[in-house]
Parts: sequence; structure tokens; C-alpha cells
Amino acid sequence: MQSAGEGNVGADVLFSWEFPVRPSRAVAIIRRRAGQIWSALVKTYNDFDRHNYVTYAAALAFIFLLSLFPLLIFLASLFAYIPIPDLFQQTLDIMAKIVPPDAMGVVRGVLKDVLHTNPKLVSFSIVGAVFAASGGFSSLIGLLNIAYDVPEGRPYWKTRLIAFGLTLLTGLMVVLALTMTVLGPDFGRWLAERFAIAGLFARVWPIMRWLLIAAFTVLSVEAIYFLAPNAKQPFRKQLPGAFVAVCSWIVASWGLSWYVRHIAHYNLTFGALGAVVGLMMWFYVTGLALMLGAEINAELLHSRGSWLAEKKPVAESAQLPSPTPIDGRKAA
Repeated sequence: MQSAGEGNVGADVLFSWEFPVRPSRAVAIIRRRAGQIWSALVKTYNDFDRHNYVTYAAALAFIFLLSLFPLLIFLASLFAYIPIPDLFQQTLDIMAKIVPPDAMGVVRGVLKDVLHTNPKLVSFSIVGAVFAASGGFSSLIGLLNIAYDVPEGRPYWKTRLIAFGLTLLTGLMVVLALTMTVLGPDFGRWLAERFAIAGLFARVWPIMRWLLIAAFTVLSVEAIYFLAPNAKQPFRKQLPGAFVAVCSWIVASWGLSWYVRHIAHYNLTFGALGAVVGLMMWFYVTGLALMLGAEINAELLHSRGSWLAEKKPVAESAQLPSPTPIDGRKAA
């Protein structure tokens, strides 16, 4: 026969709550993570000034300007092989929601002249367009090495090949994202009719469409942070910086577009060059957003005690005494 004390013990066990992490420990973990994030943000702010990104972003804007039209020509060539009408036009329409309006007019005008005047030349110059567009990624590789505090030990041909591959990867991600956004409504309507939720889909899809584009953009930036710098780093660790970079880029782009439309009036100051100046300003904030995300990734890794090793050939890596830490100091 079970005693009263044993019965109470059984009841305690039956009705007790077993947490995987005790509340006090959970609070300690949250405080530690919050401290790491705050420390990373403070160091990011300091490194932004120390690395002189304000000046580097201006140089990057010029390189991006030279790379923009070859990249768009490359995308137009890719879209020509996809049996979806007006897909490239939809790309420009999405771009117009972010780029200042006068600058977007310049982009449309140049593309119209190039694509309609020399269609055969464009079809045979895909490789040349990708190589020209990769110049922006080539410059970005150098700046990301600065953000991660690692030297560039790779040969020129290898960095140029990486830039070439990043251009292809970015183009394919854009094509995939836009194809899914175009085909998504048809697939969604089929599901909606099958499960009788047509009204719900009509309300949700506009939001889902932009979330899908944002997700592919974050994934593309994360891939750039992972592949471009001369550093060994986990892919998943690049997500925080990529998310911050894309969010800050969207906010800054919309803010710049509003500023140009209502306050700046570059056409009154620069005349015919006003649209080009607006486009370069957009590239400028794009460069700043990319470097902000890279710095946040580097500082978060360092705050967690992670060490960032340079990518070296096998023969050279055997001679390295210790990995290079994120902040450039020697590991203890």
C-alpha cells in the first residue's frame, strides 16, 4: 500500500514542469547575447569610421555605375530564354520602386537604345557583359576583406573568377526570384481554388510577393559575404549581416527616393546630369549598406570568440602557426 508521502511525490512528479532551460539560465543567456550584440554594434560604429567606408562607398558607387548596364544587359539576355512575357519589364518595374525616379528614367533610356538598336550584338556579348558587370563585385571583394580584417592572398585571376561567379549567381537569383513571383499567382490560385481560400490568397499574395523577393535578396547578399572575402566562415553566420544590409538598403533607398523627389531636385542643380547624380547616390547608399552588414557579421563572430582564418592553399596552410582572428590580432 502506498504511503501518503509517496503519493505526494508521485503527484509532484506528475504535475511538475520540466523546462529544457531554467528561467534564470535563460535570462543569463539572453543578457549575454544582448551584451555581445551591443558590443558588436559599438565596434561596428567605430570601425565604420576607422575603415573610412564613407570614402570607399563613393568609389564603389562609381564602379557600380559602370557595372550596372552590363549586368542589366546580361539579365535581359537570360530573360530571353524564359517563356514568360514581359519578365524583364517587370524587373525594371520592381527596380523603379527603389531607385530615384529620374535615375530610373536614365536606366530605361540607355537599355532601350542598347537592346533595340543592337539585338544581335547583345545576344553574342553575354560573356563580355558578365565580365564587365563583375567589376563591381571585384571592387566589393577588396572592401569585404577590409571589413573582415583579412589580407587578400589570392591571385588576381582567382578573385576575378570569384567576381565573375558572383555576377552569374546574382543574375540567376534575380531570374529565379522574379520567375517565382510571376508564376506564383497561378500556382496560388490553383491552391486557393482547391482549398476554397481564393479571397484569402488575393489579400495575402501582394505581401508574399515582396517577402519572397526580399528573401532571395537576403540569400544573395549572404552568399556574397560567404564567398567574396578571403576568409573561412560558416555560411549561416552571414545571415545577421545580410538581413541588416538588406533592411537598411531598402529603408535608405526609399528615403533617398523621397528626398530626391521632394527636396533635392538634382535637375535644378546639375541640369542634365541630375539623373546620373541621383543614380550614383543610390549606389552610394547601396555600398554603405553592404559594408554595414559585413562589419556586423565580422564583429558578431569576434564577440562570440570565433576566429576567422584566411583561405590558403593546402601547402601554405600547413605552415600557418595559428588562424588570423577577425580583428587582425594574433590568436592567443
